[in-house]
Amino acid sequence: MEEKEEKGFVIKDRRKFSMDEAEREPAGETIEEPKAKDEAKAKAEFQEAAKKEEEKSRLSLPEVSFSTFVFSLSSSALVHLGEIPGPDTQRVQVDLPMAKQIIDTLGMLQDKTRGNLDPDEDRLLKTVLYDLRMRYVQKSSQ
Repeated sequence: MEEKEEKGFVIKDRRKFSMDEAEREPAGETIEEPKAKDEAKAKAEFQEAAKKEEEKSRLSLPEVSFSTFVFSLSSSALVHLGEIPGPDTQRVQVDLPMAKQIIDTLGMLQDKTRGNLDPDEDRLLKTVLYDLRMRYVQKSSQ
Protein backbone atom coordinates (compact mmCIF):
# COMPACT_ATOMS: atom_id res chain seq x y z
CA MET A 1 0.00 0.00 0.00
CA GLU A 2 1.33 3.39 -0.96
CA GLU A 3 1.76 6.01 1.69
CA LYS A 4 0.15 9.30 0.88
CA GLU A 5 2.78 12.03 1.04
CA GLU A 6 1.76 14.98 3.10
CA LYS A 7 2.00 18.29 1.35
CA GLY A 8 2.38 21.43 3.29
CA PHE A 9 4.34 23.73 5.50
CA VAL A 10 3.90 24.98 9.00
CA ILE A 11 3.27 28.58 9.90
CA LYS A 12 4.00 29.51 13.49
CA ASP A 13 2.36 32.67 14.67
CA ARG A 14 4.91 34.27 16.99
CA ARG A 15 2.97 37.43 17.65
CA LYS A 16 2.58 38.38 21.27
CA PHE A 17 -1.01 38.84 22.23
CA SER A 18 -0.53 40.51 25.61
CA MET A 19 2.27 41.41 27.99
CA ASP A 20 1.60 38.25 30.08
CA GLU A 21 2.05 36.04 27.03
CA ALA A 22 5.40 37.60 26.11
CA GLU A 23 7.39 34.53 27.14
CA ARG A 24 4.90 32.05 25.72
CA GLU A 25 5.10 30.82 22.12
CA PRO A 26 1.62 30.21 20.73
CA ALA A 27 0.85 27.08 18.80
CA GLY A 28 1.39 27.35 15.05
CA GLU A 29 -1.14 26.70 12.36
CA THR A 30 -0.40 24.01 9.82
CA ILE A 31 -0.91 24.91 6.18
CA GLU A 32 -0.17 22.59 3.30
CA GLU A 33 2.88 23.47 1.18
CA PRO A 34 2.94 22.04 -2.32
CA LYS A 35 5.93 19.85 -3.11
CA ALA A 36 8.16 20.75 -6.05
CA LYS A 37 6.60 18.02 -8.22
CA ASP A 38 3.13 19.31 -7.51
CA GLU A 39 4.18 22.88 -8.24
CA ALA A 40 5.59 21.84 -11.61
CA LYS A 41 2.42 19.89 -12.39
CA ALA A 42 0.21 22.83 -11.39
CA LYS A 43 2.31 25.21 -13.48
CA ALA A 44 2.06 22.92 -16.50
CA GLU A 45 -1.72 22.62 -16.07
CA PHE A 46 -2.02 26.39 -15.76
CA GLN A 47 0.01 26.94 -18.93
CA GLU A 48 -2.10 24.38 -20.78
CA ALA A 49 -5.33 26.07 -19.66
CA ALA A 50 -3.94 29.50 -20.60
CA LYS A 51 -3.04 28.23 -24.09
CA LYS A 52 -6.55 26.83 -24.58
CA GLU A 53 -8.16 30.08 -23.38
CA GLU A 54 -5.91 32.17 -25.63
CA GLU A 55 -6.76 29.96 -28.60
CA LYS A 56 -10.50 30.30 -27.87
CA SER A 57 -10.28 34.07 -27.62
CA ARG A 58 -8.25 34.30 -30.82
CA LEU A 59 -10.99 32.43 -32.64
CA SER A 60 -13.75 34.70 -31.34
CA LEU A 61 -12.13 38.14 -31.57
CA PRO A 62 -11.19 39.96 -34.76
CA GLU A 63 -7.58 40.83 -35.44
CA VAL A 64 -6.56 44.10 -33.86
CA SER A 65 -5.86 46.67 -36.54
CA PHE A 66 -6.43 50.36 -37.12
CA SER A 67 -9.62 49.58 -39.05
CA THR A 68 -11.13 47.40 -36.32
CA PHE A 69 -10.25 50.10 -33.77
CA VAL A 70 -12.05 52.75 -35.85
CA PHE A 71 -15.05 50.43 -36.32
CA SER A 72 -15.15 49.78 -32.57
CA LEU A 73 -15.21 53.49 -31.76
CA SER A 74 -17.75 54.07 -34.50
CA SER A 75 -20.03 51.37 -33.08
CA SER A 76 -19.81 52.95 -29.64
CA ALA A 77 -20.73 56.33 -31.10
CA LEU A 78 -23.70 54.78 -32.91
CA VAL A 79 -24.91 53.25 -29.65
CA HIS A 80 -24.73 56.64 -27.93
CA LEU A 81 -26.46 58.32 -30.85
CA GLY A 82 -29.31 55.85 -30.42
CA GLU A 83 -28.79 54.38 -33.87
CA ILE A 84 -28.18 50.84 -32.63
CA PRO A 85 -29.09 49.10 -29.34
CA GLY A 86 -26.50 48.85 -26.57
CA PRO A 87 -24.74 45.49 -26.44
CA ASP A 88 -25.43 44.95 -22.75
CA THR A 89 -29.04 46.16 -22.44
CA GLN A 90 -30.25 45.72 -26.03
CA ARG A 91 -32.04 49.03 -25.54
CA VAL A 92 -31.74 52.11 -27.69
CA GLN A 93 -30.70 55.15 -25.65
CA VAL A 94 -29.42 58.55 -26.73
CA ASP A 95 -26.42 60.07 -24.92
CA LEU A 96 -25.28 62.97 -27.11
CA PRO A 97 -22.41 64.18 -24.87
CA MET A 98 -20.87 60.68 -24.91
CA ALA A 99 -21.39 60.39 -28.67
CA LYS A 100 -19.68 63.77 -29.15
CA GLN A 101 -16.76 62.60 -26.97
CA ILE A 102 -16.21 59.54 -29.16
CA ILE A 103 -16.57 61.54 -32.40
CA ASP A 104 -14.05 64.07 -31.07
CA THR A 105 -11.72 61.20 -30.19
CA LEU A 106 -11.92 59.94 -33.77
CA GLY A 107 -11.22 63.49 -35.00
CA MET A 108 -8.17 63.71 -32.75
CA LEU A 109 -7.02 60.34 -34.09
CA GLN A 110 -7.38 61.70 -37.61
CA ASP A 111 -5.24 64.72 -36.76
CA LYS A 112 -2.56 62.69 -34.98
CA THR A 113 -2.28 60.05 -37.70
CA ARG A 114 -2.35 62.42 -40.68
CA GLY A 115 0.29 61.29 -43.19
CA ASN A 116 0.84 57.94 -41.43
CA LEU A 117 -2.16 55.96 -42.67
CA ASP A 118 -2.41 53.94 -45.82
CA PRO A 119 -5.02 55.24 -48.31
CA ASP A 120 -7.70 52.71 -47.28
CA GLU A 121 -7.33 53.55 -43.57
CA ASP A 122 -7.43 57.27 -44.31
CA ARG A 123 -10.56 56.90 -46.46
CA LEU A 124 -12.24 54.74 -43.78
CA LEU A 125 -11.56 57.28 -41.05
CA LYS A 126 -12.79 60.20 -43.16
CA THR A 127 -15.97 58.33 -44.15
CA VAL A 128 -16.75 57.21 -40.61
CA LEU A 129 -16.16 60.70 -39.22
CA TYR A 130 -18.32 62.35 -41.87
CA ASP A 131 -21.16 59.88 -41.26
CA LEU A 132 -21.00 60.18 -37.46
CA ARG A 133 -20.82 63.98 -37.57
CA MET A 134 -23.87 64.16 -39.85
CA ARG A 135 -25.82 61.80 -37.58
CA TYR A 136 -24.81 63.85 -34.53
CA VAL A 137 -25.99 67.11 -36.12
CA GLN A 138 -29.27 65.45 -37.09
CA LYS A 139 -29.86 64.05 -33.58
CA SER A 140 -28.88 67.26 -31.80
CA SER A 141 -31.28 69.37 -33.87
CA GLN A 142 -34.32 67.23 -33.02
